[in-house]
Parts: sequence; C-alpha cells; structure tokens
Amino acid sequence: MKRSESIANIAAALCKFQEECPAPKKTAENPHFKSKYSPLEEIISTIKPHLAKNGLSFFQSTTTEGENICVTTLILHTSGEYIESEPLKLPMGKVTAQGAGSAVTYARRYSLCAALGIAAEDDDDGNAATEQPKASEKQLNYIDSLLNKKVTDKYPKEALYQHLKQQLGTDKDMENWTAAEASRAIEILTGKQKQGA
Repeated sequence: MKRSESIANIAAALCKFQEECPAPKKTAENPHFKSKYSPLEEIISTIKPHLAKNGLSFFQSTTTEGENICVTTLILHTSGEYIESEPLKLPMGKVTAQGAGSAVTYARRYSLCAALGIAAEDDDDGNAATEQPKASEKQLNYIDSLLNKKVTDKYPKEALYQHLKQQLGTDKDMENWTAAEASRAIEILTGKQKQGA
C-alpha cells in the first residue's frame, strides 16, 4: 500500500466515513453462488455523499497484465493526503471487450470496498474461493463416449458407470463432478493409470 507521508487527516476522515456510511444495498444476485451483492453503481451512489461530507474522494485506474485486469484504488483527502491500494489482479475470463469489461467492473467493486472498509457482498464463509471448477461439457461427453465403447453384454453401461463412480470415490452424478474428478475418470477409462474400468 502506498500513502502520503502523513495520513493523520485522511485517517480521521475515513474513521468518520465508516461510522456514517450505510452498507450499500445488495440489489443484484449471483446465481452461481446463490448470494446477493451490491453492483458498482449502487456502491458509488451510496458512498459518494459520505465521502464528500468528509473531504474524501476516490480515483480508480485500470491496466492489463497479460490476460489479467489490474485495478488500483486511490483514496484522496482535501488536505492532499492519500492512500493507494495495491493493484487487484483478476483474470479476464474471456479475452474479449465484454470479458475485460466484466473483469474491470468486478475488480473495481472489490478494490473500492476493500480500500474503504465496507462490505458489499453476502459472506459465503469462503465457499466461492474454495469451490472447485465444474466438469466441462466436453469432458462429460468424452467420458460418455468412452463408457459406450466399453459396453458389452457382460458389462452394461450402467454397471460400468457405477464402477467408475466407485473408483472415483464419489456418489455424485456425472454432471455434478468437478473438472478434477472428470479428468481422473478419463484417466481411468483410457487406462492412463494403473486401475482400469
């Protein structure tokens, strides 16, 4: 974190800001994690009058680093004091204008809230950070085709499928597997690990 030589005025102003500013309303929903959050425009409209009242303003700059979006938030005080956050780096997802725009908005929300010490998300107890990516449609289709190739009169598809789930140590249906579980299933079915289906 970068800051001006003195932060006495900005620290006092931020303290008053945090005491007075209400939490932004969570008017948007993330269907993937079934959680609510405050969109960027809601955050800005909530904080602006309270920032101004305490002689504070903010500025956000955006840069790219490879396929990452980097957002830095600068909190300024009328005294000339400032506090600047470290760049928040997020992958673009899709390297398109839409992908970049989405990542910028997401990064701006997180960086701004962190810099001001406000919450704009439901607390998910770390679930989003630890959640494993789901198996792709391509992986699942490939597993299905591999199972079809192994079907015989002695080993019907359902029996092969149940045996595969047993080897994976899961009772979840295939469409709920993680990408890692799907990769392991492919290794088993293609004989790229010691145990075969």
